[in-house]
Amino acid sequence: MNISPSLFYNNYKKYGKIRRHTNAIKPQLTDENKKARLQFCLSMLKEDSLPHDPTFNDMFNLIHIDEKWFNMSRKNETYYLLPDEEDPYRTCKSKNFVGKVMFLAAIARPRFDAEGKVTFSGKIGIFPFVTKEPAKRSSVNRAAGTLETKAMTSVTRDKVRSILINDVMPAIIKKWPREDANLPIIIQQDNARTHIDPNDREFCEAVRKTGFDIRINCQPPNSPDLNVLDLGFFRAIQSLKYKDASKNIEELTAGVERAFESFSSKMFNRIFLTLQSCMECIMKVRGSNNYKIPHMRKGALERRGELSCQLKCDA
Repeated sequence: MNISPSLFYNNYKKYGKIRRHTNAIKPQLTDENKKARLQFCLSMLKEDSLPHDPTFNDMFNLIHIDEKWFNMSRKNETYYLLPDEEDPYRTCKSKNFVGKVMFLAAIARPRFDAEGKVTFSGKIGIFPFVTKEPAKRSSVNRAAGTLETKAMTSVTRDKVRSILINDVMPAIIKKWPREDANLPIIIQQDNARTHIDPNDREFCEAVRKTGFDIRINCQPPNSPDLNVLDLGFFRAIQSLKYKDASKNIEELTAGVERAFESFSSKMFNRIFLTLQSCMECIMKVRGSNNYKIPHMRKGALERRGELSCQLKCDA
């Protein structure tokens, strides 16, 4: 910049002429991607509100699912210790291969009564991709033949199908509000290759046996901003999980599950409103992802009892 450090500091700190900006790379979108994003956002508007007063659906029948790798630890951690407290000692075989487990999370929009109490948390579940294998050799930690929890190193479509049928679906049936059990339930997923087709024969057959109307819908390609898990939930869960120091796969899965259960349902609800504001921005920029998420001051609105369940669309 050809200026002295002191001049830069004065312009940055004192006068505010230079601002700091953190920039994240976003997926590159084709014209077809933008068109699909626009169509998807329009489909989320209530039909009876068009065209004079467009309003988003309440999204109570949507379940968002997605996968994420959770690491056992970070390469560098910050600790706050007492003067005489011993420094933590952490080891692993290679810093480039820290233990990790993939989880599939499923969440729906929470529901509250007239007094603001949670009637349905929206937490369908978070399910690890792990297996139980007997130890081949004895060690100081366990005898040969003891079942050990191992992380799946590769996740295939068959494994995702198995999780959906054997874990996600029973959790939905157990936790879903009974007053809406006869209404369609939409599971929204992205377009990853490991995800099953919406008309998958085994999944449809398993749904038929439950008596529920559970369907799978795919969000537009290259659109993590249209899934509440990518929009803010996973980042929050990752921060909560890092408060625990995991030493093995069992502790890692237990830590992630604790973080999932401890996450506030009110924060769930705010992320769903953020999703609606993102959809409005997407329509304003004609399907692009070059927009800034507007600040709605949801916390202040919630404290005053003015937080709406559905946003108006001014796009």
